[in-house]
Amino acid sequence: MRRLYCLLLFICIGFSIKAQTAPASTTSAPDLNERIRQLEENLRHSDQTITKHIDDLLWYQKLGDVAVIDKIRYASKPPHVIKNPTGQGASNPVIIPAYTFVPKKFASAKKLPLLVFVHDGIHGDFSTLYAHIVRELLDQGYLIVAPEYRGSVGYGGGFYNQIDYGDYENDDVLAGKRWAVETMPQVDADRVGIIGWSHGGMISLMNIFDHPEDYKVAYAGVPVSDIIARLGYKTPQYRAIFSAATHIGKDPSDNVAEYRRRSPVWNAQKLKTPLLIHTNTNDEDVNVLEVESLINALKAHEKKFEYKIYQDAPGGHSFNRLDTKLARDSREEIYKFLARYLNPPAALK
Repeated sequence: MRRLYCLLLFICIGFSIKAQTAPASTTSAPDLNERIRQLEENLRHSDQTITKHIDDLLWYQKLGDVAVIDKIRYASKPPHVIKNPTGQGASNPVIIPAYTFVPKKFASAKKLPLLVFVHDGIHGDFSTLYAHIVRELLDQGYLIVAPEYRGSVGYGGGFYNQIDYGDYENDDVLAGKRWAVETMPQVDADRVGIIGWSHGGMISLMNIFDHPEDYKVAYAGVPVSDIIARLGYKTPQYRAIFSAATHIGKDPSDNVAEYRRRSPVWNAQKLKTPLLIHTNTNDEDVNVLEVESLINALKAHEKKFEYKIYQDAPGGHSFNRLDTKLARDSREEIYKFLARYLNPPAALK
């Protein structure tokens, strides 16, 4: 695939150069480098879009026997950065895709609990890597909505660059929850929970901190918890992402208050929702120090919550999303915790 991309890239560059009326020698190196960068970016987004279409079909292949699956769209907030505020439709809301799953074996039930399932990754998506977890939840009788919040991959460069890291995507997920309550007839509005891992765990935490009335319970697995601390142990290339105009737009040294506002650890005093947190000491992505800081902050504010720090669990960041016995046992802990507050019809005993 990489060779094919390179071949296409060289062909495109060749046509681009030939199309110039001026001699090639007048084309500056920066201009040519920018063209190459744009071509590479367009190819990357095209590949992600194709992959997304294929994965959408795989959902039906993997779960069509147990679920009614749909992909819907709803409106959220406008872009957080509007390049041309006076342009036509510049302030229109961003349209968010989302997956919905309805368990077939509970089709006759009048009302069922809803789980808002938030995918991981700064730029990730709700892929079929989650299919085994979705199946386990469907078997217990949960309805599921999984928002593809702004910045998710597979929807082109414009949507990709809408990511706001810790702000507007939280609202995208909340809008998805409220859409499901208003639109899905089986949803019991009094039994709604939210779950997520990593960046999805961060969004889940910020949702319950800012909107406790919307959720009965939450689970945050290996959650990003402190952006300031996180940027301190990541590479300069990683740190540069967040100061880009398409993300937060400033470095922490320029606006540390904004980074604090977006970090769960600095919002711990708001907790009112039953919460379970899992972390792992050998996590290679979200260092355990972040989650420990969140745990300590919650304790300092005398909040009631549950947590477990796994010691060097195989799998690192993905330890309880795998197909191992340890992972299944850990997920059983999650399901039993959720069931206390959501009471699904086939809760694990």
